[in-house]
Amino acid sequence: MTSPSRFRVAGAPISWGVCEVPGWGTQLDVTTVLGQMAELGLGATELGPPGYLPTEPGALRALLSEYALGLVGGFLAVPMHTEPERARAAAEESAALLAECGAEVLVLAAATGLDGYDERPALDDRGWRALVTTAEEIQVLARRHGLRAVLHPHVGTHVEREDEVERFLADSSLPLCLDTGHLLVGGTDPVALARRHPARIGHVHLKDVRADLAGRVRAGELDYTAAVGQGLYVPLGDGDVDLAAMVGFVRAAGYPGWYVLEQDTVLGEHDTGDRPKRDTARSLAYLNDLVSRLPAG
Repeated sequence: MTSPSRFRVAGAPISWGVCEVPGWGTQLDVTTVLGQMAELGLGATELGPPGYLPTEPGALRALLSEYALGLVGGFLAVPMHTEPERARAAAEESAALLAECGAEVLVLAAATGLDGYDERPALDDRGWRALVTTAEEIQVLARRHGLRAVLHPHVGTHVEREDEVERFLADSSLPLCLDTGHLLVGGTDPVALARRHPARIGHVHLKDVRADLAGRVRAGELDYTAAVGQGLYVPLGDGDVDLAAMVGFVRAAGYPGWYVLEQDTVLGEHDTGDRPKRDTARSLAYLNDLVSRLPAG
């Protein structure tokens, strides 16, 4: 299966259930995940959880080369509001590895300091100012490594809801990782956000979401992890995100970066990877068809 023309399409280990959250579910081995990405024709991957892929640049380059995969970037969820020095150190380490392996983007999330994404303590104005300042400092260090830093609005972090996304855009110069799933779960229409801020699109994660489960997460009726386990994320085209409008607008706006198929998945103890591979194949087929129907340009 080939990736859509004019689009650079990548995968992420979380689509195979590989996650940094303790107790998330079965964690598939690297050979299964990268092997299936290669079989599907994906061009690259994100890093996945810290330590899942090799942290020595030569070993990481060799491993990815074995599967003919590039490296897009990496997701780094750190508490920027309380431990700025540790956040900067973690970002420096991550940026150095990404740069040496040809990546383009450091994907930041404003972690709360708690494990997982099911609870979210309040953040006061002082904490918010510290968060923004630290994010700006990380952007500077990322640039020194030839990377762009983006802020990923994410469920269970301090930039989740629409008002927080807009506040961050007003207070910070960082572009966003436009994650169609997390934005919708947090109450933001990703298409409307992209139209309001086309110049702030720095990276794209493509997800599709069941609006009924997303609404229950927003209302506090269902924990995020439980919702993922119940099928919050579905193959592209099976959910309630207007992906045709999203991809069409981002493409027309001249976004040059990667489109990462990244659908959070929880696997049971007997899962072997067949379901993630099948779901990702369906998403790729949908994306191919969607792109073929968009105006040329």
